[in-house]
Amino acid sequence: MSGKNQHIVQRESGWAVKGEGNTRDTSHHSTQAEAAEAAREIARNQKSEALIHGRDGRIRERDSYGNDPFPPKG
Repeated sequence: MSGKNQHIVQRESGWAVKGEGNTRDTSHHSTQAEAAEAAREIARNQKSEALIHGRDGRIRERDSYGNDPFPPKG
């Protein structure tokens, strides 16, 4: 994968998209669905992953847009 993975995380005022390793949020959204769509678009462009975190902070879903090997190893 070439780009930064995009994390969808909850904030006090809604939801945010944050690039992995970044100190600042990329964008803010009022709903998780809006943040997820924005993160997916960035992940598609960067050929990376979008990781959706639940309200508890744990990853509940991940979408990969990179060059995944098929069939998967393991």
